[in-house]
Amino acid sequence: MVPIRLAGTGSYLPEKVLSNYDISETLDTTHEWIVKRTGVHTRRVAAPEEAASDLALPASRQALEAAGISDRDLDYIIVATITPDTHCPSAANWLQAKMDAPQAVSFDVTAACSGFVFGLDVASRYIQAGMAQHVLVAASEVMSRVQDWTDRGNCILWGDGAGAAVLSAAEGMPKLIDTYLASDGANGQNLLMPGGGSKTTPISYESVDQKLHTLKMIEASASVRVAVKFFAESVTIILDKHGLKLDDVDHIIPHQANLRMLQSVAKRLGVDFEKFVITVDKYGNISSASSAIALAEAIHSGRIRPGDLVCITVFGGGLTWGSALLQF
Repeated sequence: MVPIRLAGTGSYLPEKVLSNYDISETLDTTHEWIVKRTGVHTRRVAAPEEAASDLALPASRQALEAAGISDRDLDYIIVATITPDTHCPSAANWLQAKMDAPQAVSFDVTAACSGFVFGLDVASRYIQAGMAQHVLVAASEVMSRVQDWTDRGNCILWGDGAGAAVLSAAEGMPKLIDTYLASDGANGQNLLMPGGGSKTTPISYESVDQKLHTLKMIEASASVRVAVKFFAESVTIILDKHGLKLDDVDHIIPHQANLRMLQSVAKRLGVDFEKFVITVDKYGNISSASSAIALAEAIHSGRIRPGDLVCITVFGGGLTWGSALLQF
């Protein structure tokens, strides 16, 4: 097996902070109501001129600097997103155009909130196959653009931002030990964005009036139960594969879906919630980017230290779920 080093990570959050108090000025809700149900206090919102690739660029620059390599060293640029700049070209194409990396192959991975781990898995496959030396995986979302801002049960959750990681074929720590992926397309209708694809085109007055171009969360309570189950299973499955126990894990980095949901995951696993790296309170749910940002922040803040074992666990629309195991 080719060793895969997590050579560098980075993150970027837009400057604009949108608080619960700001939202309550235009929506029938309160700061207390939002915090009780989601744990979110604030979230970031991209500037009007910022698209997914614009958020991904500074996060990628930080990851490349940490890795000690340049744009020209990259073999692949993979962007995980459900809010690309355009459907064609891909967000990865736009990101490549902003970088000095004409030699790299660029494409998007679409796996909703699980996108970052799916991207890490794809990158690791290219490295294991001997097809790449350095791969950039960026997860970037502008979730504020796909919200129905009159739906207080949904729009309060989301934020914008980007995280990035460089994987390299190299010895040394930190290293990517393994990834685990799963999906269930038959039940993907519970979390979907109907408009924007070939199912709802061309864009029409009717589709806009029906708000088909915004994110829909159907049967939320049922979705939460399913999410908790697969968040937890993703951790235990990858640990069991490597003969490890929950006590061996120093940090669990989940997709930042909802604070109450993540507390339920900790309870289901039977682990202290202090092991969970949490950013949902200050950034909200940033879909594929949330776990990437949480990983980068935990590394750059010094929370993750040499010798630590880290498990990323994700769940998203599709349905998709999975995990990644990292040794520092």
